[in-house]
Amino acid sequence: MIDALQPEDSSACPLTLVRSDGLASLLNGLSASAAQYVKASGFSGEPGTFCLLPDEQGRLAGVLAGINSVDDPHLLGGLPLSLPPGRYRLAADGQGVAIDPAQAALSWGLGAYQFLRYRSARREPAQLCLAADVLAPAQTLLAAVYQVRDLVNTPTQDLGPAELAEAAGELASRHGGRLRVIEGDVLLQDNFPAIHAVGRASHRAPRLIELDWGDDSHPRLALVGKGVCFDTGGLDLKSADGMLRMKKDMGGAAHALGLAELVMANTLPVRLKVLIPAVENAIGPDAFRPGEVIATRQGLSVEIGNTDAEGRLVLCDALTYAAQWQPELVLDFATLTGAARIALGPDLPGLYVNDETLATQLLDAAADSADPLWRMPLYGPYMSYLDSPIADINNAASSRHAGSITAALFLSRFVPEGLPWAHLDVYSWNDANRPGRPAGGEAQGLRAFYRMLATRYGRGGD
Repeated sequence: MIDALQPEDSSACPLTLVRSDGLASLLNGLSASAAQYVKASGFSGEPGTFCLLPDEQGRLAGVLAGINSVDDPHLLGGLPLSLPPGRYRLAADGQGVAIDPAQAALSWGLGAYQFLRYRSARREPAQLCLAADVLAPAQTLLAAVYQVRDLVNTPTQDLGPAELAEAAGELASRHGGRLRVIEGDVLLQDNFPAIHAVGRASHRAPRLIELDWGDDSHPRLALVGKGVCFDTGGLDLKSADGMLRMKKDMGGAAHALGLAELVMANTLPVRLKVLIPAVENAIGPDAFRPGEVIATRQGLSVEIGNTDAEGRLVLCDALTYAAQWQPELVLDFATLTGAARIALGPDLPGLYVNDETLATQLLDAAADSADPLWRMPLYGPYMSYLDSPIADINNAASSRHAGSITAALFLSRFVPEGLPWAHLDVYSWNDANRPGRPAGGEAQGLRAFYRMLATRYGRGGD
């Protein structure tokens, strides 16, 4: 339950939305004293600002809030932790800018988030009251977003491979799913050698987390998420700055679990499998080394050009396993490359798709949900950057150019031709506080991917 969203309450304080170019007209509909008060307060209707309107006894009678685009998923994101605690409702008197209540609920909920595992709330969020048909789906969507944020924000001390498996187990239990975990040296027995190689140096055993849900008669959908719970870079050690946020290197796993939550909570008619290779890329006597050649589940040999390109190694075994299940669709999520951030910045996840129909579906869903994705090319000629003189492929490119593309091309070698597949290279993080986007862990592309699935599997834009 997202406490900042509450059931309809006619006694809640009315919230009127206004653009700066519509403020004068709105003031004409207020009493002379109220209009004078707004003018004296300096409120101009600029986005992110608000004005509290008192009644004749000095009590809060209403709020004017400045907005810009009604399609902005963060348009009310600054209000829950800025307005006085209490209950608010969207004004229904015909004044101000009308917005979709679902959009209001989303932006309010995104802005109300606080990570409270290690400290108490700085303040209680203001609450937005909504009709039941808006409240229920908003609660479901925001619960998935909060789950992603919470997982990414949790330090590795409390979210290693075992704890990530526990989170998947709790999700499976809530929705009647089934969980299997392949751990430690059993990975070698069950032919997941690349996952084992990356995680074997840690005191926390590597594992493959497998969650199954749904009716076997329904179309098969596989979700794969990179679960590197901490990434030192291995023997190709990261700098101190580069390692500082590496608790978030399991952001892909968090996204896969968040999307699974939405699929199961909304009972999409699919047979779902979630695969998370969960490891800690540590330094130790048994760490895998640059120049070694490791095996993979698919049978391709991989020369290790860089131990800090470990995410693609754990994903390749999981993708092979997913493909062997013969799904109709595979979606993977990974905080895979810094190169994607250099190319696209922190807010645009890089999307790689091997199927034009799927690409169109995802990009349309991204536009419809105001959850941006940016398609990147699977440019085949760059595959030569991954050539190895002693193995089938190298895990690190020979050139610094096109780093995000070559990482995606590496993954594509483990996806059979003809199997629709999308890979999302996410940052999973907000570097600074912005309305609706608090600094820390973030869900990116989650709404877009769910909208695509809901449309594809007969639930419209749910």
